[in-house]
Formats: sequence, C-alpha cells, structure tokens
Amino acid sequence: MTETGDQAPAFASRNQHGQTISADQLRGAPAVLVFYPWAFSSICTGELREIRDQGQRFAELGARVLAISCDSMFTLRAYADAEGLGFDLLTDHWPHGEIARAYGVFSPEAGCALRGSFLLDADGVVRWRVVNEIGEARDLDQQLAALADG
Repeated sequence: MTETGDQAPAFASRNQHGQTISADQLRGAPAVLVFYPWAFSSICTGELREIRDQGQRFAELGARVLAISCDSMFTLRAYADAEGLGFDLLTDHWPHGEIARAYGVFSPEAGCALRGSFLLDADGVVRWRVVNEIGEARDLDQQLAALADG
C-alpha cells in the first residue's frame, strides 16, 4: 500500500481521449489521483460529478485531478461525455488493475479499484491519502482541505 511520505508509484496510461498521461508529467504541481470502481455506477458518478462541480476549487489550489478506473478507454470517453467530466479519466484496463495494484487499492475479489484518493505534491510524494471500500463514498471536502493544507 502506498503510504503518506512515499514516492508515488510511476505509471503511464491513456485518458478518455487516447492521450498518454504519465506520473512524470504531473511533476511541478500538486495532483489528486482518485481511484474509483466503475464508470456509470451511482456512487462513482456522484463522486465524479462533485469533483466536476468543484473543479474551480481544485484549479484555484493549483491541482490537477486524474480519476482512474479499470474501465476501457472507450467506456471512459462515453462516461466523460455523458457526465460532462472535463478532467482526465485514466484507464487501468490493461494490464488489468496495474496502477491500482501499485497504489495498493486493487480489490482482486471485485476486479476493480477501491475508492482510494492520493494527494501528490509537486515532487511526486504522497502527502495525503484515504482509502474507502467500494460501497463507501469519499468526502470531497477532506480532499480539498488536505490540498489547501498542502
């Protein structure tokens, strides 16, 4: 499990537009990685809508938000379009769950990520984290407060 104070695990994946995003590209500014189980599910949709609606607050704090699930890139494109999600949705589809496993938030029983959130500083060090079970929504205000405390 990736803990506070650890260097964030490296990754590279495609977003909903097919663009490759890597952990190295996040350096220089804070980033929030939000792992979620499934596109189009009720709790995930509620959480990502809330991030969408609070996008200005993340921007004011200088943070980039990346949401990561085991869904395919094509599913993520349809999901982002349907929900008006303007931030990056990264696919962890293949190798299945590799990024979630690196961060210690993959559930082999469910075949998807748990609800893990990681705040990375400008140097790629984990400064805050929270991991919830699949059916337990996260508190966005906690994430924003951790980012503001930065």
